[in-house]
Amino acid sequence: MSDTMDLIPAPLSCRPVEGASYVIDQHTAVSAGPGTEDVARWLRSTLGAATGLPLPPGEGSGIGLSVDGTLAPEAYRLSVDAAGVRIVGGGAAGVFWGVQTLRQLLGPAAYRRAPLDPAALWRVPGVEIDDAPRFGWRGMMLDVARHFMPKDGVLRYLDLLAAHKLNVLHLHLTDDQGWRVEIKRYPLLTEVGGWRARTKVGLRESTLWDERPHGGHYTQDDIREIVAYAAERHITVVPEIDIPGHSQAAIAAYPELGNTDVVDTAALEPWTAWGVNPNVLGVSDATLAFYENVFAELLDLFPSPFVHIGGDECPKEQWKASPAAQQRIAEQGLADEDELQSWFVRHFDGWLAARGRRLIGWDEILEGGLAPGAAVSSWRGYAGGIDAARAGHDVVMCPEQYVYLDWRQSEGADEPVPIAHARSLEDVYRFEPVPDGLTPEEARHVIGAQANAWTEVMDSARVVDYMSFPRLCAFAEVVWRPLPPPAERDFAGFADRMTAAHYGRLDALGVEYRPPSGPLPWQRRPGVVGRPMDGPPPWR
Repeated sequence: MSDTMDLIPAPLSCRPVEGASYVIDQHTAVSAGPGTEDVARWLRSTLGAATGLPLPPGEGSGIGLSVDGTLAPEAYRLSVDAAGVRIVGGGAAGVFWGVQTLRQLLGPAAYRRAPLDPAALWRVPGVEIDDAPRFGWRGMMLDVARHFMPKDGVLRYLDLLAAHKLNVLHLHLTDDQGWRVEIKRYPLLTEVGGWRARTKVGLRESTLWDERPHGGHYTQDDIREIVAYAAERHITVVPEIDIPGHSQAAIAAYPELGNTDVVDTAALEPWTAWGVNPNVLGVSDATLAFYENVFAELLDLFPSPFVHIGGDECPKEQWKASPAAQQRIAEQGLADEDELQSWFVRHFDGWLAARGRRLIGWDEILEGGLAPGAAVSSWRGYAGGIDAARAGHDVVMCPEQYVYLDWRQSEGADEPVPIAHARSLEDVYRFEPVPDGLTPEEARHVIGAQANAWTEVMDSARVVDYMSFPRLCAFAEVVWRPLPPPAERDFAGFADRMTAAHYGRLDALGVEYRPPSGPLPWQRRPGVVGRPMDGPPPWR
């Protein structure tokens, strides 16, 4: 019996108890101490469905859940002996992560939605586990703007995140190609901005088009359901409304939002191609008020302390040519268009802070001066995150060179729509969120990391699965457990745990992951060109 029991992510401490085990059967009851009632309900519904067992409430031997406030909120202790299973967490979240570990100990069949064998023996091996996460932000960014993922797909991904002890879902809700959340005050955002006429298949180099209109959006009730479903799994949903760049879908719906003194914004439609778009928001008071109204509705839907405003890839050409933008620069005493973007970001930083929320944006918000109180998603390597941490700002590390899930997974010619440099399962396992060179105080500003699934070429849930898994499994271990320096990590041991148990769990969950041997025939995309780059990625 291994000292990790093939668990992913591996716990901090796992001590097998030889000769001890507990069988969950018809007589097993679930005892829920104060504060664990919702976790017990999740356990009964999920493990109950997989095992076919009633798991009624009750005291005594069985499964006991309780809270011990002396532990950190997400920490837990799990112990199994002949008397039963006991899970103690520092809070309900810790108890929930302990239950996820119990599910892994029961084997892949515990991930099914119905029992395979009514007579199956559900034996939990004897073990003592003490565990707690390294980071408070353990996230995945899901881009539902480029290719819309219907609500049920988002709920499924919340279950997949929970199974890997990930606790943040960052939803990229708007971009040039589509607006995906209902805003009641501005219905054209989804009626017009939520649909594009056709879609480029592949990147700009491709000559292929899908001529079907593409679109969709979440109603506000859909969002409430997603947020509530996530909360039951101790996952925070962070919304992203991308401003001032990546905004053509919004401008197509409401042309007055753009730089009307430079371009005919009334002629714009949601973009059908990919890349960096020159059509960015104007900087009028009316545009600011419009987005204040948008964020006001979002704050009622998303209780997340963080609100993501994008802030990336904002070309300045229209602002340079716009008399209105130049007047704003002069009025505010700004040096240039970079400072104009910083002024724009600072406005919403203050607006959100006045309402008890925190702004977070991609590392371009550093350009022209970092907004006070803002946090940074560092995607262009580590440099932006290092600068932000040294300035006392919190950072979520998501460097493209390690955790961009749209990057291809190998150098092989069969990888579908190969993008950028090859980033393998092992590469992700060797990702270190805290860069060298930070002092201990600066390093504390690295509040976590996330893996980003950009969906320009991920046009179905099957493709999202292929690109995300199994790399998201490696990422989950990196952000959960302190690991040795990257070069010293036991990737072979991780790969063995994947083969011994975790691929079976993913199979039971219906995840169409990339097999270790490479893509299956139907996972390839012959004839769709990408933009592959040779060798290791450069660092910026």
